Amino acid sequence: MNAFKEPSKPEDALAILASLPQGLYIGGRWQPAAGGQRIEVFDPSTEAVIGAVPDATTADAAAAVEAAARAAPGWRATPPRARSEILRRCFELMVERSEELATLISLENGKALRDARGEVAYAAEFFRWNAEEAVRITGEFGTAPSGGNRIIVDYVPMGICVLITPWNFPAAMATRKIAPALAAGCTVVLKPASETPLTAYALAALYEEAGVPPGVVNVITTSDPGPITAAMLADPRVRKLSFTGSTGVGRALLAEAARNVISCSMELGGNAPFIVFDDADLEAALDGAMVAKMRNAGEACTAANRLYVQSGIHDAFVHGLASRMANLQVGAGVEATTECGPMITRKAVLKIDRLVRDAVERGARVLCGGGPTPGTGYFYPPTVLADVPPAAEMANEEIFGPVAPVTRFDSESEVIARANDTEYGLAAYLYTRDLGRGMRVAAKIESGMIALNRGLVSDPAAPFGGVKQSGLGREGGQHHGIAEFMEAKYIATSF
Repeated sequence: MNAFKEPSKPEDALAILASLPQGLYIGGRWQPAAGGQRIEVFDPSTEAVIGAVPDATTADAAAAVEAAARAAPGWRATPPRARSEILRRCFELMVERSEELATLISLENGKALRDARGEVAYAAEFFRWNAEEAVRITGEFGTAPSGGNRIIVDYVPMGICVLITPWNFPAAMATRKIAPALAAGCTVVLKPASETPLTAYALAALYEEAGVPPGVVNVITTSDPGPITAAMLADPRVRKLSFTGSTGVGRALLAEAARNVISCSMELGGNAPFIVFDDADLEAALDGAMVAKMRNAGEACTAANRLYVQSGIHDAFVHGLASRMANLQVGAGVEATTECGPMITRKAVLKIDRLVRDAVERGARVLCGGGPTPGTGYFYPPTVLADVPPAAEMANEEIFGPVAPVTRFDSESEVIARANDTEYGLAAYLYTRDLGRGMRVAAKIESGMIALNRGLVSDPAAPFGGVKQSGLGREGGQHHGIAEFMEAKYIATSF
């Protein structure tokens, strides 16, 4: 792949699709699925087929685990500096190919090109960060309280890791898992979402070019993930499962992993509250709401799902938000002027519309948008709803789309109770000029991540993850991300 120096054009997009590698990526080789079947990939903007990838069988899954097992001893023994330099090269190649990768993401995911560019930059940063952390994995040495022996703690690679990623961030969700796993000395099998597999395969070719040895990273795609995942988790050599996706699927995977007592990291669903107090900077709060709600057209687990605005600033905020949302440019992801692309599938559009209709039937007011866009493509217009009641389905279910439901509140205690009235606890957003109140409320919100006067919470240098039904473990951060892929080995000795 060669980097594009100019903004993407239709002919560039066709060239990207024509140059993509073909086949499952197992043991450093591109190969067809054992059953010969393929999965079609669609452009959500046009509903046109833009490619096809192999549909892996359980035999292919077993081959991927075997390849990872063969590569494991060599990669584990590779010096941290050597691993670090390979990860750094992955970062550099992603930056060099950023425009091409962003165009590919827009094609298969539908997200606006500006969002895709942001995703590539974010995804690449996990390689740079973990390249730096790979050489900083240290152990511990101490004396037992009795004085009878010394305590040595070494941190060792966990082993073969199965990584399962969703469609909404096809580059970033993969690199957020692959980079720390490789930095820790693990080998991996990645199963990306069948809706957006092309980016995963393009990145696999990039890893190979960067010097990742054969078998260290393997990529397989399937239209029937249940049996494929079960086959991999049944192999006793697999010691780690890292999953990003819905809470329902996460629960099922935890049960499957329990059969072989496999370590699990789970980044699951969200229902993020976005709280605006009367003393907030109105324009800053609106800026933050547009980022928290409309990044990736709302198709993000961290997206603001419930907007609570205090009575004194409520009307001005709702008016400003509706004005901004109504003026967003909706279109195909690869078009330079697009600010809100299509949803991933027709099913996603129907779900969003169901939630909106339910809220309206319960008394919510539509201030802009409010219904599916007719014609070709899976589009839903940016929508603002006011007076959304707590009983509305969207107050308890992820919208995963460009819909902002706003509810008025009066007191601090009231909004804290509402914010915590959910089984989820991934992200939350607070806007206030009173730092004391901001810290006080943040301490009481049941969430793994809090954005205080910010509309963006994700950062490769910060631990990403939730509480309650939003997941287990953390990704990213100074040591949290790598720690998920390592085991502590205790050695007792006297000397």
